[in-house]
Amino acid sequence: MGKIRVHEFTTLDGVIDEPRWTFDFGFDPKMGTAIAKAMGGCDAILLGRVTYEMFEPAWSERTAEDDPGAPFMNDTTKYVISSTLTNATWRNSEIVGPYDPGAIRRLKDRVDGGLYVSGSGTLVRALLGDNLVDELHLFVYPITRAGGTRLFGPETGARKWALADSQTYDNGVVYLNYATVS
Repeated sequence: MGKIRVHEFTTLDGVIDEPRWTFDFGFDPKMGTAIAKAMGGCDAILLGRVTYEMFEPAWSERTAEDDPGAPFMNDTTKYVISSTLTNATWRNSEIVGPYDPGAIRRLKDRVDGGLYVSGSGTLVRALLGDNLVDELHLFVYPITRAGGTRLFGPETGARKWALADSQTYDNGVVYLNYATVS
């Protein structure tokens, strides 16, 4: 059975909207190592429609020479949760249909390794609400936004997490890897 591993860039106050605010901090190469670790062992990618439509043009033409994560993003099977998208334009993509926790559970059962989720805030909040997320990989940026889409809210419910790993980077970003507590 696969595990769902969620990777998010977040502000100190939990905002995960389109992360242009990350640009001011640069990208510490050690962050790439942590992201690669989150992707490691994942046999599929799970995305919401909005993130899929942002990632497809950004990643589909990249090669390993452009970005070491490009082969994973392009060659791995991508499952897209959407009630409106009907045609997958990015290779190795499959439209699952509207969000359905039962369909996600069946997908977890079908995939041997992990299911990697990046961004996809609406999807992630639904997964959290249905207790389907197994690991959180959060990159917390030293900035507050005061407004914007947040990772956690009333719909995500309450849950305990265990710290599995943490790192601090020279750009002020803190990586927090949490696993669910049974």
